[in-house]
Amino acid sequence: MKAQFYGFALLILLMMKSCESTDPSSLPNRPFGSSSISVPSSSSNTSSTSPLYSFGTTSLQVIPPSGATISEPIQIDALRGRDYPGSDITIESVLDPGVNYSRYYVSYLSDGLKIYALMTIPNGPKPSTGWPVIIFNHGYIPPTVYRTTGRYIAYVDQIASNGYIVFKSDYRGHDRSEGTPRGGYTQPDYTIDVLNAVASVKKYPDADPNRIGMWGHSMGGYITLRAMVITSDIKVGVIWGGVVAPYPDLFTRWNAGARQTTPGPGSWVYSMQRAYGTVQNNAQFWNSISANDYLHDLRAAIQLHHSTTDEEVPVEYSQMLYDEMLAANKTVELYTYPGDNHNISRNFSLAMQRSVEFFDKYLK
Repeated sequence: MKAQFYGFALLILLMMKSCESTDPSSLPNRPFGSSSISVPSSSSNTSSTSPLYSFGTTSLQVIPPSGATISEPIQIDALRGRDYPGSDITIESVLDPGVNYSRYYVSYLSDGLKIYALMTIPNGPKPSTGWPVIIFNHGYIPPTVYRTTGRYIAYVDQIASNGYIVFKSDYRGHDRSEGTPRGGYTQPDYTIDVLNAVASVKKYPDADPNRIGMWGHSMGGYITLRAMVITSDIKVGVIWGGVVAPYPDLFTRWNAGARQTTPGPGSWVYSMQRAYGTVQNNAQFWNSISANDYLHDLRAAIQLHHSTTDEEVPVEYSQMLYDEMLAANKTVELYTYPGDNHNISRNFSLAMQRSVEFFDKYLK
């Protein structure tokens, strides 16, 4: 079996450091604004800050805009119309290694901001085309609480130890990363940071730019889905407990059982409905900000994992996306876990085994 799994006690110890939640209550009322360098090898133990040289011009392959009227930067076509140059990846420090991989604290640029990230690189001979890559999108953690190396330890380890470069972006405004953390659901910022991470990793000489997948949890699942309908560079996606319902259901049904509610004055959806109309009289706008409405352009398979008793994000969100992908004739799998939590802690080994095998199927 390709996946390597540690003992139950170790997983529980590590997962205690990765319990994330989603925080829709923090949303604002009106959310929208508007030379040659030596390259450390995979086994390098360089401790000083050292940029990794960019070989060639591996720009992001962005899916062409659909032609929707653009009025807000969060619209999918607005994101498709942007440039994502990424940058060289700079090693800020070398971290303690994993069992069969090296770990680095690194940085890259997004919108001119210095964004920090965790990067792992497998040990051993590099494949002829480079290592496959998983862009790892973390869930909501208060930006002032978030630490680059403090969360999702077991998750990253399981993917990294199976022969993948893992790249986990902080997102802007988190820990030491520059910029203001304006939120993931009402601003395009975090999605932009992740797309620039993809562009940056494509330039890294040990990475295979044609074998890039994406993993996302909770808010990171929302970012993953959006990224996958913006660029064709992502060949496969895995989403755990994802906030993947379409707008405005994403907010009006964010409750146990995903019951429909009416937005009240002062809420984000109420403000947007006053500006653009309800989904009944202006479906075009609401569709234009929903990744779900662009599934016809999706060029990769997605695997969904969700606890049926998720206390943070209703399982119905994953069921909605699953049904929509089937209707769009796309490749999708859905695994549900009765009696588990938002992090799928009780079924972690099984869910991670399925995730790694899914990545292996499409990237190896």
